[in-house]
Amino acid sequence: MTPTTPATPSPLQQLLSRASRAGIYHLPDGLRRNLPDTCAGIGFSLLSCDLRETTVIGTALRTLGEDLDFPEWYGVNFDALADCLTDLSWNDAPGYVLTIHGADALHAADPAAFATLNAVFAEVIGEWTQRNIPFWVFYDLRADGLAPLPTLA
Repeated sequence: MTPTTPATPSPLQQLLSRASRAGIYHLPDGLRRNLPDTCAGIGFSLLSCDLRETTVIGTALRTLGEDLDFPEWYGVNFDALADCLTDLSWNDAPGYVLTIHGADALHAADPAAFATLNAVFAEVIGEWTQRNIPFWVFYDLRADGLAPLPTLA
């Protein structure tokens, strides 16, 4: 029996593993399709939320709680969202990737709420970064101020 050599992490896996680079980004479609395998390959938890046709922040917060399977005590507000995302003890992993699909309508209908949602995500990312655990948020839209994924090289 010959020992197997561990596969070399892909450039995306290497990038995702760096907590200092984590943030909120637009993720190109090609990379998004590979995300489940990419995350599985490094043991990351892949969380996903579908906000298509959601134009009200209350509905978006409720959907986040449902799609991410938050505990019953989740209060459907920004503070509770931050609390749940910074305590993922029910989903222990070396890193986290949250994909948000279809947030275009929310962004267009309520830019201030969209900005506040991203401020919460940034706070969550900062808390995880202090623990040296990557937490990434990827959107499938190109909103103003939403950066493309950092260079993979």
